[in-house]
Amino acid sequence: MSAGRRVLPAATRTAPEGKTRRSSPLMAASSGYLISLLLGLIAIAIWQAVADFSSLKQWLLPSPWEVLQAFADSPALIMRHAAVTAEEALLGFGVALAIGAALAIAITQSRLAERALYPYVIASQAVPVIAIAPVLVVWFGFGLLPKIVVIVLITFFPVTINMVDGIRNVDPEMMGLMRSMGASRWQIFRLVQLPSAMPYFFSGAKVAAAVSVIGAIFGEWVGANEGLGYFLKYSSAQFLTARVFAAILVLAVMGLALFYAVAFVERKTIPWAKRARHTASQ
Repeated sequence: MSAGRRVLPAATRTAPEGKTRRSSPLMAASSGYLISLLLGLIAIAIWQAVADFSSLKQWLLPSPWEVLQAFADSPALIMRHAAVTAEEALLGFGVALAIGAALAIAITQSRLAERALYPYVIASQAVPVIAIAPVLVVWFGFGLLPKIVVIVLITFFPVTINMVDGIRNVDPEMMGLMRSMGASRWQIFRLVQLPSAMPYFFSGAKVAAAVSVIGAIFGEWVGANEGLGYFLKYSSAQFLTARVFAAILVLAVMGLALFYAVAFVERKTIPWAKRARHTASQ
């Protein structure tokens, strides 16, 4: 090393010109959450200003403070109804996952099942669930079953369609390799097609988790004597709009909780999928 050449300490070296240092995933995630929190606070501030300075009556647009006060006045009542809705959403979501996955497997593994079932899977989404919900109440009464049926009709579709795409989106070379090694159809499905379909399955499951709450509300709105759908219905009829907004807030939190619960299970079940996406983005 020449005497006139100086070497900077590692801590003071800069990245080569034209290259930028990547922020850590933790810093990026923290920045995203802070931005999300800031946007929420801005929206609440605008809402409060509109409620305070506009000519709208309180029963038309309650302020955020009045919504929180409505929740604080009867938290036990709202949470009792929320527990009923959460139970219905979880049960319906679980049944939808099972039915959606079973349909996807049948459609991709049997040409006959695809031709027989696929048209009905697609046509089911053209049926207005809110229109058939009263019929389900007439058939099955005011119990849990009609709510589960409504939730399943709404939520199974994204699971089925995403998993079908995942099973079919397999590397052809991998399939050829497995066949050349004498693998059976079951072995190919278990070792190649199913792992390939799991990220797609969880993508559909996250959508289904969010909309399962909507299905529960549809079922309760038509025929129920408890649950947040029933609570929304009678609060709206009595012009208790602050209570309506409080229930909507609880529903939003419920949907977020279900979505992130599925995302958590996804990270624990198929961690390799996230690493593969990260590597591909690099």
